Amino acid sequence: MAAFGIDRDARLPFYQDRVRWAAEKIHRDDRTARRRIDEGIDRIAELAASSGILAPAAPPGQSPTGWHTSELRIAVALDQPFPEAFELRTVVADRDRVSELDLAVTLTAGADRGKPIDLDALSVDVFYGGTLVDKTLESGDRIGLVLALPEELSQHQRHDVVLRYRVKNDQMQPHYVCVPKHRCDLFKLWVRFGRERLPSRVWRLTNAFQRDVDDPGPTGEILASNAAGEVHTVFRELTPGRAYGVRWTPPSSNNVRRR
Repeated sequence: MAAFGIDRDARLPFYQDRVRWAAEKIHRDDRTARRRIDEGIDRIAELAASSGILAPAAPPGQSPTGWHTSELRIAVALDQPFPEAFELRTVVADRDRVSELDLAVTLTAGADRGKPIDLDALSVDVFYGGTLVDKTLESGDRIGLVLALPEELSQHQRHDVVLRYRVKNDQMQPHYVCVPKHRCDLFKLWVRFGRERLPSRVWRLTNAFQRDVDDPGPTGEILASNAAGEVHTVFRELTPGRAYGVRWTPPSSNNVRRR
């Protein structure tokens, strides 16, 4: 509010003066205030882009892509040579002639954060429901996928796809979250750590800001693992642009974000 001069007391002619005003209010130096402002603007941009605010408006009840996710089931196995995730997704067409699905996976590196990942860091296998026709680097850490469907979907028609992901960059953070770009009615998540690699604590993340996933002081519901070294959690009516999933303490470092 202060950065853009919206706050009545911060309506100063120069940006530097507004930053200094904000710094005094939060009892920090100007550099910290500027960083907080930048983080706030980033969050607004993330929510705007993820929720489709910047895209042409779709008819009521219809997503900009023409489809939405009715159910997403993810099974993550961290006791394998490489972290693996099986995705079982049921989509529903919001209009006629839906011919492809646009998906994305974000791999957040640890030590090399800020360095673009390699496309080979993620392998994708289609087990059922379509053909992978495109795999591109959409940003420094996000890989975009285009799945061509076997046949066009009519409005309200349901379709199932099954994918497997393998992460091979060995520089992943200890969490797995879904950040839906559009409507997602149900998300079920299983994470298998294995009995020999159990973390000391696992948190459930729900309706969280994407940046909060990496917060050094995690909060939230504690999840207990079963005798097989697995945790399971369910989310309903996910808000586009928000993060849902789990995070845990090392020993393992694994992170994938889906949408």
